[in-house]
Amino acid sequence: MKVGSCDANYDDSDSKISAFCSFKKYIMQSYYAKYENLLDSDFQDFIGQELPFGMCEVLPHDLSLVLKLSILHRNLIGHGSHRHLTSSIRVNIKPESISELPTHHCEVIIIERLPSGVFADPFELQHLLQRGVYSNIAVFGDTNLESPSFLSNRSAVEVHMDIGHNLFLRHAEEFNINVEIPLHARYPPLNENGYWEVKFGVPDLFMRCSVEGKSHDESCLYKVSEITGSKLTYGTVVWKIPSGMKTSTRANI
Repeated sequence: MKVGSCDANYDDSDSKISAFCSFKKYIMQSYYAKYENLLDSDFQDFIGQELPFGMCEVLPHDLSLVLKLSILHRNLIGHGSHRHLTSSIRVNIKPESISELPTHHCEVIIIERLPSGVFADPFELQHLLQRGVYSNIAVFGDTNLESPSFLSNRSAVEVHMDIGHNLFLRHAEEFNINVEIPLHARYPPLNENGYWEVKFGVPDLFMRCSVEGKSHDESCLYKVSEITGSKLTYGTVVWKIPSGMKTSTRANI
């Protein structure tokens, strides 16, 4: 796992720290401040070059020694053009002989880079936030609800879930995080089989811990670079969206 930090006295001459500290809330908000559209290659460049990993001073640098995140299963539930993408993520905290750490509070951040052909309704996500289902949730990118697939760009949903205080000082513990995101199908292009397949990739997982103390007031960001659990475990999530039949016609000579 990679880690970065932002404190109240950060040097804004460092572009990485400045980009991260300027918003402190949504990672995708910072991404779209730099890029117009969501491309996987641009997103990987952004994660590798723009976020300040490797700079946290007051919490463990190597999360793999104290924490493991694994994807238990992913599924698409519902019928018709309205579905829910569900994910179950296990958090495993291992004992660690770190006794002198400042008080801290952590949250898991899940970013779902949605494939072309589906979208999340920002009003539905806002309703989830108002109900307290998540500590923060928002959609970024193309949120035009009426555009068909061939006229729309990709979007991403970012979910923040609270996992409590003093995570690194707990005894061995294991618990699950369940995420459910409402999605809608766009009008797909014609297809010879009458269906348009939409495949969902593995979500991006981060963890952010806010630290408060007499000598420190900072936020440390961790990137989960290796997610335990493979597609063989939970399978590839595929949404077969009905489309009109594409037929080939030949002129009679």
